[in-house]
Amino acid sequence: MEWADTAIILGCIGYGESDVRAIVFAAQEGAWHGLVRGGASRRHSAVWQVGNVVAARWIARLPEQLGSLTGELVHPAAALAMGHPLALTVLRSACAVASGALPEREPHPAAFAGLAGLLGGVTLQETILPRYVEYELGLLRELGYGLDFSSCAVTGLTEGLAYVSPRTGRAVAGAAAGIWAPRLLALPKFLVTADKADLVQCREGLLLTGHFLARHVFGTHHAPLPPARVALYELVDRMMQEQDHAG
Repeated sequence: MEWADTAIILGCIGYGESDVRAIVFAAQEGAWHGLVRGGASRRHSAVWQVGNVVAARWIARLPEQLGSLTGELVHPAAALAMGHPLALTVLRSACAVASGALPEREPHPAAFAGLAGLLGGVTLQETILPRYVEYELGLLRELGYGLDFSSCAVTGLTEGLAYVSPRTGRAVAGAAAGIWAPRLLALPKFLVTADKADLVQCREGLLLTGHFLARHVFGTHHAPLPPARVALYELVDRMMQEQDHAG
């Protein structure tokens, strides 16, 4: 069995002295594990970094085998993000979430397009956080857990949407929340309007998508959110604190 496809490297673990066991997310093939011979060597280690896009080839004698992976670098996202703490944290979080959320060997081209687009602009500091939130919303939608911000779940109104039900994922208008407001999740304005997202809204967005990822995706496997995802939220929280002190 064999396939060749453009793929994003989601994870790499050392295997022996110079080999790597990797998981890649291929555009048409989905998420696959494979053994990269010499992937940790000086010659190839720069290629087999989380977040890089490669022209990958997977080969195995039988479909159920681990298989061998080879790849040629297409886009060095990892190198571009290095030296930019926010970009690097976003890259690691996005790949860790995809690695843990995606069913193995199941095509998800829309999710691939979302992740590839995010990584393509990972160093754009002003837009990377809202785009990351949108990436996780797209991933939830692709996995069958899309959230509905089209109208208020209580009144049917399409204006004044301010909250999201943590149970149903449906939007709720601020005027309709009443005493239940403290139990609802905040709906960042940039997700329903053309407003520019600030750090407060980005943190709200991370809380929103994180809740549903933890409940519907990672929770079904009795697993917590990946540490890289937790690290992203903590970084945004620190950025907010620094902004408040500077102001």
